[in-house]
Amino acid sequence: MHDQSAAQPDSTAVRVALWRALHLEVDAPPYVCEDSIGLQLINPTEDWRKRPDMEPNGTAGYRASIVGRARFIDDLLIEEADRGIAQYVILGAGLDSFAQRKPDIASRMRIFEVDQPGTQAWKRQRLIELGFGVPEWLRLVPVDFEANESWWEQLTAAGFDARQPAVIASTGVSMYLTKEAIAATLRQIATLAPNSTFAMTFLLPLELIEDAAERAQHAAVYERARAAGTPFVSFFSPADMLALAREAGFAQARYVCTADITARYFADRSDGLRPSSGEAFLVART
Repeated sequence: MHDQSAAQPDSTAVRVALWRALHLEVDAPPYVCEDSIGLQLINPTEDWRKRPDMEPNGTAGYRASIVGRARFIDDLLIEEADRGIAQYVILGAGLDSFAQRKPDIASRMRIFEVDQPGTQAWKRQRLIELGFGVPEWLRLVPVDFEANESWWEQLTAAGFDARQPAVIASTGVSMYLTKEAIAATLRQIATLAPNSTFAMTFLLPLELIEDAAERAQHAAVYERARAAGTPFVSFFSPADMLALAREAGFAQARYVCTADITARYFADRSDGLRPSSGEAFLVART
């Protein structure tokens, strides 16, 4: 999560939203996740598909990872909502669109989207301009991480009830945080009411990426992130991440690897689309 002094979305959030939209344009059906809301919010120039990071073949693995993790969170949330869970928190929400894509489910819950003030102000304005609005059950929670504001304090001030179970999701964020910051977040979430679920993506160390070509591609991406001033600082083996979750106090913790996501959402595709193998999920329950 990066500095945002102006009311505008983070560049990473924009890229993720455009990849979701590109999936509908260049990949074969069935679509893993159907999400063009971010594209509507961004309203880019007509040549957005010519961006280097939108090249269909070269970025296919990353695009697949993005839609795969979005679908995984969607399915997890729908399952938990059917169990009666009525609070959903998105840490580093970016241009997440669950509330707009699944209003029948979302409106049964209270959704808290936590992100930098610039992203939140911009998104609120665009949701209103496009006619989606910001219903009472959707809370956009601005937190100035650069000023060390407490996301927990801002979340509770926005109406979150820590005494009631919740689903908390954080995707594409942990790599920017130190191990200490991640551990502190895990300890805080582990204090939630029983039957709460936390789902978080994390990056594997390069040496655990078995495919040499993918390993080289990831190394190049990490170097570009460093050169851009937004280095990835945290990488975890599955065993280390599970240990961190248990040390934080979670009753259960499991690891969802790329192969699991591939088998669940990308099996037997006619276009051979597969997610890159550098990212994994921690799913922990109180």
